[in-house]
Amino acid sequence: MFTLDEKDKIPSTFIGRRYFLAGSVAVGAALAWFYTERHQPKHAEAEAAELPKTVTIVEFTDAGQRTASVTVDRIVKTEDEWKKQLSPDSFEVTRHAATERPYTNENPNVHARGVFRCICCETALFDSNTKFESGTGWPSFWAPIAKENILETIDSSLGMVRTEVSCRLCNAHLGHVFDDGPRPTGLRYCMNSVAMRFAKAA
Repeated sequence: MFTLDEKDKIPSTFIGRRYFLAGSVAVGAALAWFYTERHQPKHAEAEAAELPKTVTIVEFTDAGQRTASVTVDRIVKTEDEWKKQLSPDSFEVTRHAATERPYTNENPNVHARGVFRCICCETALFDSNTKFESGTGWPSFWAPIAKENILETIDSSLGMVRTEVSCRLCNAHLGHVFDDGPRPTGLRYCMNSVAMRFAKAA
């Protein structure tokens, strides 16, 4: 504790340095907060508010046979409604754009014939014929079952620029697509297994 006289003897450079350091810490904290807030993935509900009210999707049987192209109202639910419907992991991935741990469930169909459907709304997303072993720890596909059934948007979260893949009908976050996949498309749709349900062909 300094007395008034002792304070007067403290060099001004010491005081200036102290204020400079305190100011730097405050500015750094503010920038970190701004960066985190700005680069976190958008909440699914907030994103949904910007999307059209109706969508056109293609319906498929569990065997992957195309049946019809339909225009329907986009599915919108509250946080509480999604929480009641989904498991905690599926909720965090699909509604908050989280990512499951790799090798959690990389090969959920064990090469069976069928269709991967959205865990939130049952929209057909991927045919098992397009699934391949990517070695990444997540289910990977070289093409969606129908481009109409997915939505691709720019994701600039986490300091990276990636292409996010969502379900067009309910806006569920599914994963990301990359350009390091096999032929014929050269694409790798890297999906979260908890965002999908495998419907085995009869």
